Amino acid sequence: MRKISAPFKPRARLLLELGNELIKEEGIALFELVKNSYDADATTVTVALKDIDKTDKGEIVISDDGCGMDWDTIKEVWLEPGTDYRREQVQKGQKTPRFHRTPMGQKGIGRFGAHKLGKKILLITRSEKQQEIVVEIDWSSFEEKKYLEDVPVTVRERTPEMFTGRNTGTYIKITGLWNPWTRGMVRNIYRAMNSICSPFNSPDSFRTVFSLEDKDKDDWIEGLMGWKEAIESKLFRAACRIENDELSYVYEFVPWKTMTRVTGRKVRMPGQEGGKIKLTDENKEQINLGKYKIGKIQIDLYIYDLDTNLLALGINDKKGLKEFLKFNGGLRVYRDGVRVYDYGEPGNDWLDLGVRRVNVPTQRISNNIMIGAVSLSRDESTDLVEKTNREGFVESKAVQEFRKAILCALTHIEAERNKDKKRLRIAYAKTSYKEPVVDAIADLRGKIEKHGLAKELGGYLDRIENDYIDVREKLLTSAGAGLSLSIVIHEMEKIIKELMLTIEKKKAPDKVKSLTKRLAELVEGYAVLVRKGGTAKLKAGDLIRQALFNVNYRLDVHKVRVIDGCNSQNDFVVKCSKRLILGAIMNIIDNSLYWLANKNPAQKILYITPSRELSEGPAIVIADNGSGIIDSLEDITQPFFTRKPDGMGLGLHITDEIMKTHKGFLKIIEKGEVKLPREIDGAVLALVFQGEKK
Repeated sequence: MRKISAPFKPRARLLLELGNELIKEEGIALFELVKNSYDADATTVTVALKDIDKTDKGEIVISDDGCGMDWDTIKEVWLEPGTDYRREQVQKGQKTPRFHRTPMGQKGIGRFGAHKLGKKILLITRSEKQQEIVVEIDWSSFEEKKYLEDVPVTVRERTPEMFTGRNTGTYIKITGLWNPWTRGMVRNIYRAMNSICSPFNSPDSFRTVFSLEDKDKDDWIEGLMGWKEAIESKLFRAACRIENDELSYVYEFVPWKTMTRVTGRKVRMPGQEGGKIKLTDENKEQINLGKYKIGKIQIDLYIYDLDTNLLALGINDKKGLKEFLKFNGGLRVYRDGVRVYDYGEPGNDWLDLGVRRVNVPTQRISNNIMIGAVSLSRDESTDLVEKTNREGFVESKAVQEFRKAILCALTHIEAERNKDKKRLRIAYAKTSYKEPVVDAIADLRGKIEKHGLAKELGGYLDRIENDYIDVREKLLTSAGAGLSLSIVIHEMEKIIKELMLTIEKKKAPDKVKSLTKRLAELVEGYAVLVRKGGTAKLKAGDLIRQALFNVNYRLDVHKVRVIDGCNSQNDFVVKCSKRLILGAIMNIIDNSLYWLANKNPAQKILYITPSRELSEGPAIVIADNGSGIIDSLEDITQPFFTRKPDGMGLGLHITDEIMKTHKGFLKIIEKGEVKLPREIDGAVLALVFQGEKK
């Protein structure tokens, strides 16, 4: 029987597969490389993008002024993925020599970020009083060669050419991009770069610089608000401190100077009378972080109010603020002032704040109305272990307790904020919509309580209200297409009337045939909306054309010029219910027609197109040059919310529900997110099919 003692012989492509598994997207890849610059004691790291939308010509350059690497570090650390070099530094409590930072990296995988971005890597680095080191890697060699040991990596030493004099640092140039970058990807990277350091407690010695070097792409990051402008727009702020099982906080309401009907308020807890706030969860069970190595937690919050009437009192760039909060809002986690990715990213509701809002939406703080930071000490929080793929902490009992403690703090701040929010609503209340039945029940409840009958009848009212809301939601969702019978009747009657006149005049048999065919096709087009059916793979362009056909007569009556942006480059296939998506498109077109008539521009324009520009996924974009959208997405998708005098306020709610059933979402597109015809300056909405292949 044979017996050997043999080592593993890793295949060369294993490194590529590991890189793809460990780092899922370009944003995280760049984030990791920037964190390496922090660990290298850099004061400035610059990310420069050039020809980023072309795989063959595109370049990504990451450069810093850190301490650089010498020959031994390159050979024994950088070229050894998974090295314990940084981990050992952290365990021994070693700090960086220049700024005494605790290293962020631990897994030795940051260099995989370079592989995730492109095929070829040129690295130039120099440490103090050393020669310059040049490393060249062609990742395609890892696919061509059989074993890892067969792949050549060129490392050479030279007289300094880039880091001359006493300069040190690292320069990484990545070419041969795996994928072309879209406008949405670049905008996400820009936001990620701006969020790597905490806006509350960032290290003064470290800054990031983003550079988009193509003049024809200046508009790709146009209109992105910065931290300073956003922070000045806050109305509420809070600072919480958690230690073991106790919470303390300072809360402040800071109205704008234009808010003359209300005064500011400041609360410190515990107050002068003493007492302690014990941490408890939603079940009133005690929380104690002292059982784990988490250390003291500092929570800083800026909280906003996006009510349209209030924003009009002090915010010039309302859209800019809403967009900033949409992508930068939420509660992020920082260690020693540098971010733990990807807590607080759009789509990562790690505290389930959205779920908490379901029953009492106006009382809870959501991600899109706050900028928050949870600050930890790296040395003290060793029980919070970052995942290898850099997507938060490894799930554990310590992490669960950590979450509960933060939610407890938020609950206390919400209670304070709600007092001042109520004062604001009373001071600046304007006419708002009344929701049928629900508001009537609320009025009835008030009268019952006033007459002392709450104990006897309150339970019945609760049951009635809950049952009604349940039935309402099911009926609204099942309404699906939101089809308006009056529109169908109106369009069909118009064609029938024109057809009858043509027949009576005994003229133009071709026109008679054309109108008859048009009537048959119209009925068939609407029949699709009410017919039962499953899902199928359909082209976005075909869905757009069918929807435009269904509303063609109305577009002609309203004298609307349609710009159809569909082409073979931006079209995509989506698995969907044809009737529901058609209904969603038509609902948005219906809104456009109303607001185009409201503004009544010299030339009414509707623009509709498939788009691949959004980072969240392919989308159908519908835009116009009407009055635009002044409310938040949260408002316009609420049932019965409308600014139309005779509107029901159901169309966009139903559209939103349709997109949720397709694992997508309705989105308000802000300036610069997608390329639009220059005439378009009104509402821009998108049906985003998240997760669909681009």
